[in-house]
Amino acid sequence: MQDIETHPFEPFLPENAKLLMMGSFPPPETRWKMQFYYPNYQNDMWRIFGLIFFHNKDYFLDLANKNFQEMLIREFLLEKGIAIFDTAYQIRRLKGNASDKFLEIVTPTDLNQLLSKMPLCHSIMTTGDKATETLILSMPEGTEKPTIGHATRANFAGRELKLYRLPSSSRAYPLALEKKAAAYHDLFLDVGLI
Repeated sequence: MQDIETHPFEPFLPENAKLLMMGSFPPPETRWKMQFYYPNYQNDMWRIFGLIFFHNKDYFLDLANKNFQEMLIREFLLEKGIAIFDTAYQIRRLKGNASDKFLEIVTPTDLNQLLSKMPLCHSIMTTGDKATETLILSMPEGTEKPTIGHATRANFAGRELKLYRLPSSSRAYPLALEKKAAAYHDLFLDVGLI
């Protein structure tokens, strides 16, 4: 039986957050380039952000060191009001890798606790199918699971939420970087961040 892993990062919850981004769970620590979300250099999340907001996929990268500019990312998210955590608080890796396919969710995240710290947050986006499925488990019965490019609505703990499903930023997800960025661009526009 694999060990249970508890989420290694604190939730990143700016008080002004309008949007909560939720993936499934960070990759194993051996893949990290920073102590923050989407820490694997092969993951395209911060390239997507660079393309959308600065027309430069390398904006948040430290190319010389094959690393990320963590403080730049954090400052940008604070300024924009974008929160991040994952849908799983505790997991088992059935194969010891980062693949969502082999991730067993032991304890889902307490969404109520996260949202209670962000009074302005009315939009949640998930990055990938596993994250979306896990989020829907926390929603009231009958909440429609969003598909890529289509938002659904849910009433959660007295708050009207808009739920978005975005393409995974993992390179394993077979979609060109520009096409992923276009999908994220539409979401940020809809939420009012662009």
